[in-house]
Amino acid sequence: MLKRKIAPSFVKSASFLLPSPITIQLPNGISLHSIEGVQQDIIKVEFIFKAGKWFEPKIGLSHFTAQMIERGTAEKTSSQLAEFFDQYGAHIEISPGLDFTSIALYTLSKNLHHVLPAFLEMLKTPSFPESELRQMKEVFIQNLKVNNEKNSFLASKALRRNIFGSDHPYGSSIEQEDVNNLKRADLLQYFAGYIVPSEIFVVSKGENATIDYIIKNVSVSHLMSKSRDKITPVQLSNPFFQKINKANSVQSSIRLGKKTITRNHPDYFDLLFLNHILGGYFGSRLMKNIREEKGLTYGIQSSLNSLVYESYLAIGADVNKENEDIIFQEIKNELIQLQTNKIGDNELEAAKGHFSGSIQSEIANPFSVAEKIKTIKLFSLPDNYYQTLLEKVYSITPSQLLDTAQSYLNDCDFFKVAAG
Repeated sequence: MLKRKIAPSFVKSASFLLPSPITIQLPNGISLHSIEGVQQDIIKVEFIFKAGKWFEPKIGLSHFTAQMIERGTAEKTSSQLAEFFDQYGAHIEISPGLDFTSIALYTLSKNLHHVLPAFLEMLKTPSFPESELRQMKEVFIQNLKVNNEKNSFLASKALRRNIFGSDHPYGSSIEQEDVNNLKRADLLQYFAGYIVPSEIFVVSKGENATIDYIIKNVSVSHLMSKSRDKITPVQLSNPFFQKINKANSVQSSIRLGKKTITRNHPDYFDLLFLNHILGGYFGSRLMKNIREEKGLTYGIQSSLNSLVYESYLAIGADVNKENEDIIFQEIKNELIQLQTNKIGDNELEAAKGHFSGSIQSEIANPFSVAEKIKTIKLFSLPDNYYQTLLEKVYSITPSQLLDTAQSYLNDCDFFKVAAG
């Protein structure tokens, strides 16, 4: 008989099994990855373009070109497109990023034959109407003005600029002048050169007829996307502190950050887990010290942001203005502690449990599984990448973490920003 008053025993699992996608090389040279496992009658068709911010010759081009794709085609206006997809309960998701641009279609399986042709029409023949572009620019500028009043927005923008340099794709930000300088002709040229699929991901039940239909419709000739040489990182002399003063602001957003190793570095897994201990979850050292013990902020976190060409580690919190110096000092203290003292067994085991649990929870449904597979494909990682990550975390020792902290968490290497 089941005894409900007794908790089940804890079982530590280092298993992270991802399904193997069926990869098909299309006649046009594009790789289509079919990922099965959806139980409901829903299909996601996602096109990936090497057309992120890294590739744009003018700041803002990748963002506006991507967002304008659903604003009308040679045959349909923006409102007609929106009404058509709404009629079939379909959803379009456009995500311009730093390295890639993603455009995805979500639809019921029974409606795929209706909506996929319209989706492909949208990708192939966007019209970039002047009126829609003008409206989009006006909305963006208005939102930018609102965001520029937020301490957190200013601090994050300044930190990226200081780390990478204002001319670097990862360090620059779209400003009003950049928006005003964009012309329809710029978007047309960028679309022709860069909005060319590099990968297609299909998440579905995996029925042969469905996959065959998608392949038949997307197997059309495309121009090959242009390439861009890797940008030489801007070498700033030394990390520095920047204060952004805002009158009448009682709070301040503080940020610390530095460039660090990318996913293919042998120390990456160690640093990823060490960041988790530092400020990656609610029980982290920064949260315990600065939130729970000293009550100086509602939340503080650190993150390892891994991009294709660079990675950076960032720490951020919102605090009362008069506590800025205390926060910076306490963060420095925590970094020094990680560099001088080994992590205790109890803390290490708790962090391992939380880290592994959070990673495993990220494959709770087929769409989140597809995100992991997409990361592996886009970053050219081994198929067992996440399995190796979990095994590495479970076997890591306090001595290894101490060495990692001494190599990558020196306070003097961090750029610092306070906005408020």
